[in-house]
Amino acid sequence: MRSRLPRTACLLRIIALCILLSHTAAYFGLTGREPLVFLPGPFSNEAPTGKAHLKQCEQMTLTRRQKRLCRREPGLAETLRESVRLSLLECRYQFRNERWNCSLDGRGSLLKRAFKETAFLLAVSSAALTHALAKACSSGRMERCTCDDSPGIQHREAWQWGICGDNLKYSTKFLKKFLGQKRVSKDLRAQVDAHNINVGIRAVKSGLKTTCKCHGVSGSCAVRTCWKQLSPFHDTGRLLKYRYDTAVRVLSVTNAATGETELAGPRRHGQSLRTTDLVYLEDSPSFCRPSRYSPGTGGRSCAKDTSCQSLCCGRGYNTAMRLTSLSCHCQVRWCCHVECQTCVREEEVYTCKNA
Repeated sequence: MRSRLPRTACLLRIIALCILLSHTAAYFGLTGREPLVFLPGPFSNEAPTGKAHLKQCEQMTLTRRQKRLCRREPGLAETLRESVRLSLLECRYQFRNERWNCSLDGRGSLLKRAFKETAFLLAVSSAALTHALAKACSSGRMERCTCDDSPGIQHREAWQWGICGDNLKYSTKFLKKFLGQKRVSKDLRAQVDAHNINVGIRAVKSGLKTTCKCHGVSGSCAVRTCWKQLSPFHDTGRLLKYRYDTAVRVLSVTNAATGETELAGPRRHGQSLRTTDLVYLEDSPSFCRPSRYSPGTGGRSCAKDTSCQSLCCGRGYNTAMRLTSLSCHCQVRWCCHVECQTCVREEEVYTCKNA
């Protein structure tokens, strides 16, 4: 009996590890195991033809189910790459002055923990994928979807007038299917991740606006056509950064009425946890020095009067002089031509000390 117990326990650990690895291997923007050693460019002008999209699907780290979806959706692989580009650029921009600057170094270790940074990566990845899918539909890059189905807009007329609305309804539905979101798990970490994924989707939805265009003689509004349009992704990134700054640490509680576990955090301003709050389970490290989570802040550029004190973690900073070239003494020449001289300017540059 004693010999069976260790063997059974070992088998259970192996099964649990396999389940964990199969879950984390799934492609999901900055939270997948897809190598991000390059930044794919924006959409090309033409959609992949023939078997090009099949090759793109095979080159990506996807689950078996996701690969099936990718093969059936020409244009999806390129949309996935576009979502990575969007999320990575926006993440780096929003955290450019923070100790953790969305560095890819240590991303794997970071994703194993439930920090605020992990919450942001989940949210910005789901937001970017939602945004990219909606844009791909309205631009005609996805074969199985088209413009949004707002009342009063016929697809043919929408294309003729150039007012094809961003199809957010399709993108959110497809995203949940692609990620395999079904029922709520009882696992606390799974609940936290699912919550943060939905925060990203809601952030995109909050930026959906109705835009209208008038048609008629001499600019009269005899006919008015309206369509749905997403805000620039930079607006979504700014909102998610605010959610990060106000993120809530949560724990699991049992609902007395339903008997199900749910997330709960401290009440703030008389309000309980909201569906728009980013949530986390554990406090983040300082990110000051190199670790498994980040390369630290040594050598990072900073602004002397605003960010050096915080970014350099009290270690101080180095000052160096640098020569920069810029255009100067510009003049407009007839017609429609601007001539400029090149001036050289000396400026101070500040970088955090390593020790």
